[in-house]
Amino acid sequence: MSKEDEDKYKTESESIQNQKSLLVSYAVERGWDIYHIYCDEDYSGADSLRPDFNRMIGAAREKKFQILLCKSQSRFTRDMELVEKYIHGLFPIWGVRFIAVADNVDTEVKGTKKARQINGLVNEWYLEDLSENIRMVFDLKRRQGQYIGAFPIYGYQKDPKDHNHLIVEAQAAQVVRQIFQWSLEGRGKQEIARMLNDRGIPNPARYKLERGWTAGPPGSNQYGLWNKTTIWRMLHNEMYTGVMLQGRRKKVSYKSKTMLPVPEDQWYRVEGTHEAIIDRETFRAVQRSLKLRSKADGTGEAHLLSGLVKCMDCGSTMSKTTNCQQGRPRVSYLRCKLYADSGREKRCTRHSIRLDQLIEQVSERIRHYVQSCCPLEELNVPPPRDTRREALEQEQKALKAQLEKRSQALKNLYLDKISGVLSEGQFVELNRDLRMEKGRLERRLAQNGEELNKRTHPVDQASIMDRMRELLQLETVPRELVVALVEKIEIGERDPATGRQEIRITWKF
Repeated sequence: MSKEDEDKYKTESESIQNQKSLLVSYAVERGWDIYHIYCDEDYSGADSLRPDFNRMIGAAREKKFQILLCKSQSRFTRDMELVEKYIHGLFPIWGVRFIAVADNVDTEVKGTKKARQINGLVNEWYLEDLSENIRMVFDLKRRQGQYIGAFPIYGYQKDPKDHNHLIVEAQAAQVVRQIFQWSLEGRGKQEIARMLNDRGIPNPARYKLERGWTAGPPGSNQYGLWNKTTIWRMLHNEMYTGVMLQGRRKKVSYKSKTMLPVPEDQWYRVEGTHEAIIDRETFRAVQRSLKLRSKADGTGEAHLLSGLVKCMDCGSTMSKTTNCQQGRPRVSYLRCKLYADSGREKRCTRHSIRLDQLIEQVSERIRHYVQSCCPLEELNVPPPRDTRREALEQEQKALKAQLEKRSQALKNLYLDKISGVLSEGQFVELNRDLRMEKGRLERRLAQNGEELNKRTHPVDQASIMDRMRELLQLETVPRELVVALVEKIEIGERDPATGRQEIRITWKF
């Protein structure tokens, strides 16, 4: 059982109760013992990550029951690929009989596979249309300045009288004002984060968790600590001035949860939709200050080892900090991020190391390792990844699989017409829909192929080796070579007695 359009704030919807009553009565009338009732109330039938759905699949795999009973095939899934995978593929192997009461679907009855496939196609078309309709409704609300996020941004709460309207949450709003004030005073993002952590103020994720607005731990930051990234995002968020900004990311497709950034000129921007926490002049002043500071200290630039350096003790990424004292040369250091973010109650140690000295040591180790320990000719260095090409190739594979299914469905459709399973009217309607869908897939496949042809073909191994030789001859080892060879660099804590500090490199080969 699944739920799609019921009130999510009821303990259990009437629809779900009715489904349970129907299926229990159906089973009892036939003298079947009920092993378990699987129910994902707040999940769509399109979601393959439904917790009870996956528990049910696990039980079926272990052959803990013989019959899977649903109200309709769509309650099991609306995804055609899952229909083929489980109902037509794995369930017969596992000895599971599938029954959908409302659809008269029963895998024990011979000759009904085509009907189940048609049901699957219709359900998937319905899902696609539903997704498009929902998107259009959401876009309309965005244009009207209505807030459609699941949770309010830090500093606000949803209006109890209108959940599409934001109102100021006094406690969090005061923290937001303090952050902007500190920034105006010239305090850096890292310093602001440290000051908040020292005061024991929970970060936005922890704040929402404590108020029951979200469930589970606050992401990977189990301590609820502030960091400079969170501060940066807040200081750049124009919504604090009373402007509604939405549509900054979008889903790849209705079947995927992957989100992609949207160009700024395509965002939905509506003025004066909610009370401002930060006035416009203060916001503009902070943006000018941040811009000047960024130009002054070079923040935002990825250093040679960026993302590769880890704390040897806690595993946290080592973050960059720069000393910018007037009249003295600028020196950058790396230190444990958990240490930097944890305020007075330090949860790790500093593990500090000068960035220029680390780069020098790592560069020397790379040269020595490649030239002495592993001759260049023997290295099996993979070509640089073309993530866009990989995505296109995956999409092409999926499109071809869908086209094959549509072609097979058309063949089955003609057979069903000839055998009298479908009336002329049913055949005409289904044939039209299938051909339209097939045409859409063919057009997208052609576009995909054109884009693939424009992509640069992967570099062969010989070319890569030539490039590696060129890079090794450079005075400074470039990031291209570091990323190709190094998996991670771990930094130990400096021994206070000897001053020694362990640096451990994990290679990719």
